[in-house]
Amino acid sequence: MATTLLGQTPPADSQPAPSSAPPAWSAGPIDFSGLIDGYYSFNFNHPASRTNNLRNFDVRANSFSLNMAKLVAEHAPDPVGFRVDLGFGRAWDVIHATEPFAEGRGLMRLIPQAYLSVKPANAGGFQFDFGKFYTSAGAELTETHLNWNYSRAFLYANGPYYHFGARVSKPVTSFWTAGFQLVNGWNNVEDNNSGKTVGFTSALTSKKVSLFNNYYVGPEKTDTNEGIRHFIDTVVLLTPHDKASFYVNYDYGVDKKVKGSTGTDSVFQGIGVAARFAANSWFAISPRFEYYKDRDGFITLVAQALKEFTITAEMKMQKGFLTRFEYRRDWSDKPYFDRGNQTGNHKSMDTLLVGFVVYFGPK
Repeated sequence: MATTLLGQTPPADSQPAPSSAPPAWSAGPIDFSGLIDGYYSFNFNHPASRTNNLRNFDVRANSFSLNMAKLVAEHAPDPVGFRVDLGFGRAWDVIHATEPFAEGRGLMRLIPQAYLSVKPANAGGFQFDFGKFYTSAGAELTETHLNWNYSRAFLYANGPYYHFGARVSKPVTSFWTAGFQLVNGWNNVEDNNSGKTVGFTSALTSKKVSLFNNYYVGPEKTDTNEGIRHFIDTVVLLTPHDKASFYVNYDYGVDKKVKGSTGTDSVFQGIGVAARFAANSWFAISPRFEYYKDRDGFITLVAQALKEFTITAEMKMQKGFLTRFEYRRDWSDKPYFDRGNQTGNHKSMDTLLVGFVVYFGPK
């Protein structure tokens, strides 16, 4: 996601961004940015757990919650640079929930990203990064104000969030950037096996149409390098008008079984479509629809087909301050969602949400 694919770091010109972002804060050669993001979510199922199932990051039901607070210090490579993000809030607990070691869920959850960059002056835009960085996969970003909706889609929630390792990117032409990554795996600073995951990224960008493709492949099971996981992510972004944008995101994943084990390979896939219509500089409407098939229950622990519809109204109160009002309906072909004192007994979940984000500095 950036020009390394739809917009995680480094920032992407391809991802629609707030039109009135406040100026950067700088201290010498270091630029600072940050945000505070909170919300109130009302769940019509009134779950006793006070949890919105399958949500990232609006996980708390019928409660005010701090989604995330973040402070970023960075220096653009000239030719050497760095970026360090410090984060607080429930979002970072969600992202780091599957870290295999306790220390990964401790100190490292407070550091969403930390990497150094090298970009030689005469290398035609070639850049090398090493450290912890957001994934390149997906149409949505980690920070709320860089997305069209407040809640994250199933495709975001069920793909990788971040990686630890090395990545390179290089503009091949004026409209095509290619990249390669060698990382520990999905969502782990310390590896859970001795194998490595390889990532291939491609971004074809133009003024009206952009195409982003990512492919991650490698062993993700604990203490074994067998049972390779393949993950393919494709995003098509259409911007026919400065007040109308659309995207289509398709993911396909398969987690191969270990040789000699029982069962079958686990397959998961989904497609999402979204749009953003800006009435003016301060108000926009964004609908989104998804279909997600967890054929073997590998992702959600239940073999099911999920759908969700979301519509979000955004108001930019002033530079660096926006409010979003959102209605979302999730439903499944199997009982899955909590309702009242019952766990996983209902096929649907409806929520209303109001979110507030204050941010400063560049994306």
